[in-house]
Amino acid sequence: MSLQDDLTAVQRNLDDLERSVGQLERRVGGGLDIRRVRSDTDRLRESLQLLREGAAGPSRARPAGGGSAPVPGPEMVTVPDTPYDTALWAGAEDEGLGALGRRAP
Repeated sequence: MSLQDDLTAVQRNLDDLERSVGQLERRVGGGLDIRRVRSDTDRLRESLQLLREGAAGPSRARPAGGGSAPVPGPEMVTVPDTPYDTALWAGAEDEGLGALGRRAP
């Protein structure tokens, strides 16, 4: 199965879950427990939509407002492997150890 087939299968299962939760809600009523289940079902639907957008790739993802402009992906920042300048840490304290040269009582 392709990724799109898997996502479509999950969408169908989620639709079935929503129908079942709706039937259960009509039988049980609108108590706290059923509202939590409804909320979880809604959250699953939102998560599936985010997963679909992520699978489409950053160039094809759409903004939440439904606009047509593509959403740019996160900017990649390269962090060098070279050591930091020790002057950056001048006067800093070691966390939990206190200032340099001080002794614990």
